[in-house]
Amino acid sequence: MKLSKNRNPAVPGFKAAGLGCGIKSKNTKDLALIVSDVPATAAGIFTTNRVVSPGVTWSRRALKSGNCRAIVVNSGNANTVVGPKGMKDCDAITKKVAEELSIPQNQVLIASTGVIGVPLPSHKIIKAAPQLVKKLGRTSSNWTDAAEAIMTTDLVSKSDRVQYTFLGKSIVIGGITKGSGMIHPNMATMLGFLYTNAVIDSKTLKIALIEAADRSFNRITVDGDSSTNDCIIVLANGEAKNPTIKPNTSGYRKFVKALTAISKNLASKIVLDGEGATKFVTVRVQGGRTRKQAYLIANSVATSSLVKTALFGEDPNWGRIFCAVGNAGAPFDPDKVDILLNKNLLVKKGNPTNLSPKKLVKAMQQHEINITIDLHGGKEWEEVLTCDLSYDYVKINAEYTT
Repeated sequence: MKLSKNRNPAVPGFKAAGLGCGIKSKNTKDLALIVSDVPATAAGIFTTNRVVSPGVTWSRRALKSGNCRAIVVNSGNANTVVGPKGMKDCDAITKKVAEELSIPQNQVLIASTGVIGVPLPSHKIIKAAPQLVKKLGRTSSNWTDAAEAIMTTDLVSKSDRVQYTFLGKSIVIGGITKGSGMIHPNMATMLGFLYTNAVIDSKTLKIALIEAADRSFNRITVDGDSSTNDCIIVLANGEAKNPTIKPNTSGYRKFVKALTAISKNLASKIVLDGEGATKFVTVRVQGGRTRKQAYLIANSVATSSLVKTALFGEDPNWGRIFCAVGNAGAPFDPDKVDILLNKNLLVKKGNPTNLSPKKLVKAMQQHEINITIDLHGGKEWEEVLTCDLSYDYVKINAEYTT
């Protein structure tokens, strides 16, 4: 599958770095740092899993102040289910990074991703911190290093940037993410870091992030599993010098539109890079009475193992789609439902159209699959992005720790 091109995610007033500190073998990049030149307002969304990394706990607490200067991230080790050592390591690492940057420790957030249950070799991170800070820069290569350093089973790094004008000021939003497997709302085995030069307070920033994630990061699924370390963090350093973005204004709506656009682009890159994936699938449910009804049905289809394996095998078994619609736990009238696959009408008003199997097989051979389900019951809609379930997915996850 052809993956969408990464755009340079650099944003005025931010620096980044990435290097290998020895958590992974062969000097593979495994440590990243993102720094704002000035204190930035900050907000975050974290995993809903009740088992969480101490890094999640640390960053949740730090974000209560609404301010942040730096985010340090390691890959290769989740720092999860390791006892009291996990929080002690978070304290030691953030303290060292803060010292090297000459900033308060409570303005350093931390995130980790990788194998669960293995003690984090924090001494390697602490030893590498001075070099990491020295490598900080604003170039595309600096951001590429950072994006590569947060990868685990990802085949490619993921970055993007959007830009728009607000009252004569240029607002830029950049971001890097990682994610490939254990992907499912709310959050997923994903880390996402967004940063902008906009002037916006932390409370409004949090509302905007939730709204953007609701149409992007919380609308993707690869395998129905969410992890212990997942987070999306956004920083806003105010370098654009724009009038403060306030809720329920045209400026807020423009900001949310841009934040949603970059979030959806990054979320799509995660699905495109799904472990062993050969298909990129958009499940759209329209004609719903409520967004909840539409989401439940879209999510049921997107998470169905039978649907996902049929897509991998390019098997024109549309009955699996209709079955997943019915299993969603959302009321609807089956006699009103239309189902389309890549614009090919499979079901109309609850009845098969007897579409030529040859034509349907051809449609299923495409890399991008669009499944549209029209309930004809209202005006609400939802989309969930997913991928197929292949032999390689089983192989990758059967050998994850080895």
